[in-house]
Amino acid sequence: MSDQRAKLNSRETVVRMKGITKRFPGIIANDHIDFELRTGEVHGLLGENGAGKTTLMNILYGLYRFDEGEIWVRGKKVSVRSPSDAISLGIGMVHQHFALVPNMTVAENVILGMSLEREPLLDIDSVNSRISKLSGTYNLSVDPKATIDQLSVGERQRVEIVKALYRGAQILILDEPTSVLTPAETENLFKMGRTMAQEGTSVVLITHKLPEVMQVSDRITILRLGRVTAVLETRLSNPAELAEKMVGRAVFLGTGEKEQPQNDLAMEVKELNAVSDRGVPALGNVSFYVRRGEILGIAGVAGNGQRELAEVLTGMRKVERGSVSIFGRDITNLTPSQIIERGIGHIPEDRLGIGLILDFSIAENLVLEVRSNPPFSRSWFLPEGRRYFLNAEEIRSYAEKLIKEFDIVTSNAYAPARTLSGGNLQKMILAKVLSRDPRFLVAEQPTSGLDVGATEFIWKKLREQKAKGVGILLISGDLNEIMTLSDRVAVMYNGSIVGTVSASEDKTRQIGLMMGGVKSEQ
Repeated sequence: MSDQRAKLNSRETVVRMKGITKRFPGIIANDHIDFELRTGEVHGLLGENGAGKTTLMNILYGLYRFDEGEIWVRGKKVSVRSPSDAISLGIGMVHQHFALVPNMTVAENVILGMSLEREPLLDIDSVNSRISKLSGTYNLSVDPKATIDQLSVGERQRVEIVKALYRGAQILILDEPTSVLTPAETENLFKMGRTMAQEGTSVVLITHKLPEVMQVSDRITILRLGRVTAVLETRLSNPAELAEKMVGRAVFLGTGEKEQPQNDLAMEVKELNAVSDRGVPALGNVSFYVRRGEILGIAGVAGNGQRELAEVLTGMRKVERGSVSIFGRDITNLTPSQIIERGIGHIPEDRLGIGLILDFSIAENLVLEVRSNPPFSRSWFLPEGRRYFLNAEEIRSYAEKLIKEFDIVTSNAYAPARTLSGGNLQKMILAKVLSRDPRFLVAEQPTSGLDVGATEFIWKKLREQKAKGVGILLISGDLNEIMTLSDRVAVMYNGSIVGTVSASEDKTRQIGLMMGGVKSEQ
């Protein structure tokens, strides 16, 4: 046995969860789970969406009460009935969605809700001093006097970590911590995690991203359908093994063969300008092109104009200046229905608010944009005007065909859309859009929040569209997704394109810098 392995196995167990079971109406979220965390380790908690990862850690943090099981902390059986109980045991948790007050300072947010030694007086200088000391120890780089609304997303996450450490956390739970970070911020976060572990803090990293857990963790616990499928030492495993234990089958997420795009243009955007919902500039002189059979990835941290760009291209936001053409025809400021008629498909980021009507059935959703076309309806001219009558049998037959083709898991075609999981909802959007045989596709965050199995399916469908000669604009905050699928990558920062490069491994660092606002020299 190597020295490294011996050192790992000799670490003291700081948390032991035994037989944890948690039931919600109609589902067992955690089914007799055993979980062990050791002192000074980074432990990856890996699994698909709905596998029970966050539920298990919410139980440890006192947000949920288990139905069966035991929790032991530092060799003592404990009752964790609330986050206050967890904090008193040295357990802290940083959630996906931060709980910070924007117009308050870092220091004020850190101590918010705490009992202070000199109450009712507040010694803010000592608070600032202690925050600065924690920041220096763990390389967190946080200004205690800055207000939250002045900080980037990565800086806000550091504030949440400081808040947990300030309250004495020696066990830190990070729930999907990299979903809104740049590559540089992600790298810094992982360095912090390793530093904390070396200082004796135990870190739990909840994620469904394989590269992350391979990069930073010492051990990995994998959950599937609420049960533990494996506990592994990271250095003895690999992404393929992890994916198979997550999903229950082999999964392919590699780059595959990238066919050369065709020479003729599918879309051309020139000097595009648009304003946000608040009336301030959101897009500034954006120009790019996409060829037939090409995937152009749009990378960038969320909030840098990607959403507004997708809305302009799909007719949901007005162009103030500039132009958009598709296969040589101008489509600037056409309506969404006119743009659909021109052969543009849209996979929206907001799959619930824009992509689907949850109270409609699956069948009704699948024909939303084509319901007035034959064979799904017939029209008659009546005295009060033209009226459409839906052909229920054609709609049902069409829906059942797509449900099978896109592997949508449902009881029947007329089940309400809201009964589907996130992955199946996204498959339904793909089925609705791709069944119209689009000539160009705007894919906006197509796998956001989805697990590895659903991601594999959606990547396969996008590759199929590319092979058919469809031009694709892929807007994604997941740099791994961008690099795997794209032929070229354009990076957006503050509403502008700061550079466009080929999607090759040697460009990853350059793309990461551009995502932080550094302009490309090319």
